[in-house]
Amino acid sequence: MERKSRKNRIRTVGKRLAAALIGSVVLLLITGCSMMSGERVKLRDLEFTVLGEEKIPEELLTIMKEKGAESFQLIYSDNEYLYISIGYGEQSTGGYSIAVEELYLTDNAIYVRTSLLGPDTDLRSNGTPSYPCIVIKTEYLDKTVIFE
Repeated sequence: MERKSRKNRIRTVGKRLAAALIGSVVLLLITGCSMMSGERVKLRDLEFTVLGEEKIPEELLTIMKEKGAESFQLIYSDNEYLYISIGYGEQSTGGYSIAVEELYLTDNAIYVRTSLLGPDTDLRSNGTPSYPCIVIKTEYLDKTVIFE
């Protein structure tokens, strides 16, 4: 009789341990997921300069030209500065410009958001394609760049 009650106690303790372990794993998953999906916190805006073609590092300029009519997002660094290059691909006319909406630092990454601004109405009819792109120069930071 003593054996049965001891076995029952062991089973009960085992079930309680299993339930506690499963509960802990579920809690960990819920907490971990909520932490991962949390809002990113902007540490600071980054100062930057938009470069003209003559100021773009030769290696980066070569890669940009190889892209041709494709849209692209490139990162280049000379360990002193970080260069973020964005091309919007072939557009049917000239007169486009690009605005840097945001460039900021978080704990994990650098975020950049730009927008393509259309040409004036008188430039829309010229029919000559263009390839709007921008190169942003900022301080070198060893972070992932995320394009928004």
